[in-house]
Amino acid sequence: MHQPQPPDRLRLSPTQSTRLTMASQDLADARAADLASLDVPGLILLVERLRGSLDDALRLIKELAPPP
Repeated sequence: MHQPQPPDRLRLSPTQSTRLTMASQDLADARAADLASLDVPGLILLVERLRGSLDDALRLIKELAPPP
């Protein structure tokens, strides 16, 4: 039986690629952070940065998704 071919990789514009890289870096930084050592303002800044990255990643997905 013939296996369906996976779709071609998405072609991102330089701006989209940078946005994806920044979101990945924010996540890597958050994973590497010692949360127990952060004070309350540090935790708030970390959460806000992750919220912004998640929001931008969802916008990027909407930009790339085909219309319904």
